Order: sequence, then structure tokens, then C-alpha cells
Amino acid sequence: MKSVTLSLLAWALLLVAPVNAQELEIGAKAPMADAPMLNVDGTQMTLNGLQGEQGLLVVFSCNTCPFVVGNGTKTEGWEGRYNGLHSLAQSLGFGMVLVNSNEAKREGDDSFSAMKNHARDAEYTMAYVVDEESKLANAMGARVTPHVYLFDGDLTLVYRGAIDDNVNRADEVKETYLADAMNRLASGKSIKEAETKALGCSIKRVATN
Repeated sequence: MKSVTLSLLAWALLLVAPVNAQELEIGAKAPMADAPMLNVDGTQMTLNGLQGEQGLLVVFSCNTCPFVVGNGTKTEGWEGRYNGLHSLAQSLGFGMVLVNSNEAKREGDDSFSAMKNHARDAEYTMAYVVDEESKLANAMGARVTPHVYLFDGDLTLVYRGAIDDNVNRADEVKETYLADAMNRLASGKSIKEAETKALGCSIKRVATN
């Protein structure tokens, strides 16, 4: 698997969360497909309801991680590519959803009200839902933000990992892993690289005994 190019500052910000559950395997069905999750517009949404004819893109995200929002200097962050990915997904027949699983920060930076404000300020064009108690993240084995999972029309996992190979600058990206996977899947072709390394800030789960 290829890794994502990061600045030394971004590497210093990297946190990998311990996850008891293993990552969902390529070829596995999407878990919790009918579980309702609250969207920032106040509606309840499910993975089944969000998927398009070609499938569904699930992105575990949050409001503050530098890998998502950038740090204002050397790291641009991946969030600025979300709407473009949504446009691509729509054009190819995929649904897309951002999932906030930071349960341990639900009273602070990742509260529902903060999510609504962030979605408005970032001008998100896709759904942004609350993953209560990090249940979906646990079921998929998601570790970091952002961590992407692409499912086909049967909600079978076909790609997981990173969006592309450069969190620092979109104009310096050389490997567009996710876009390539969506294009190939929509064209009926096999995905060349079904797994890449997801890098980001750890998903903030609530500690359990």
C-alpha cells in the first residue's frame, strides 16, 4: 500500500487510534446500513437511503483535525476536496456522506451544533451525520479523519483508505486513489488499488471498560 505525502508538521500531528475491531474487509457488506443517523439538516438518514445507483462513498470526518481542515500554513487539508468529490460522485451515480464519529468531543468541538456551523461555513454539499457512540466507525474499523470507504451498488466494500496522496496541496496530488476507484467502478473495471493507508487524526471514541 502507498502512503500519503505529508509535511513534517503534518506527521507531528498524526494520531492513530487503537481500534478493537478490524477494518472492514474488501468484499464485505456495509454494516448498519439501515441504522438512522442524524444529519445536520435535522433529518434522519441511513446508508441504504443515501446510496446511489453505483454505490456510496462514506467519509469519516470531523470539524477540527488538521488533516481535514488544514492548519493554515503548510497543510491544506482534504476538506477542500470534499465538494469536488461529491460532484464527481453524483455525476457517476454514487451517493456520499460525511460521518462524525468523535463521540468523546460531542460536548465540544464536535457537538451537533458545531457540526451544523461547520457544514455551513465549509459549504458542504453532502450530508454530514452524527455517528452516536462511534458505532459505525467501530463496525467499519475506521481509525482516523478522514478515512474513506467506497461501496458498490450492492453496498459491498470496494475501496478503503485515503482520498489521494497529498494532504498539503491539491495541485501537487499525483495519485488520486479515491477518484480513480470511483471512475473505474462506474466504468465496470476492476479497481487497481483497493486499499491505501488512511492518515489523519484519531477518531475520538469514548473509553470503555
